[in-house]
Amino acid sequence: MRVVPELTPRQFCDRWPDKTQAKDVVLVDVRESRELEIASISGAHHIPMGEITARIEELDRDSSLVVMCHSGGRSRQVAGYLLAVGFENVFNLAG
Repeated sequence: MRVVPELTPRQFCDRWPDKTQAKDVVLVDVRESRELEIASISGAHHIPMGEITARIEELDRDSSLVVMCHSGGRSRQVAGYLLAVGFENVFNLAG
């Protein structure tokens, strides 16, 4: 499995300073629905980790995908999976 590139939240903001205008990046939130009730990020595409394989067609292979969860562990696993199945521009949002 390829090494998953990581971005800190600061690096994410520096790379895409205005997420609302960035058409080439998708923030993929792999947390469970109950976690979103506590905190969510506007504009993120929510696909719980357990549903990634069934919903993979929702993800654009031409966009940069930044995968996030609560602490970075689940998102790292999902990002690694996406790289393994042929996605190219995938990052884990660390922390």
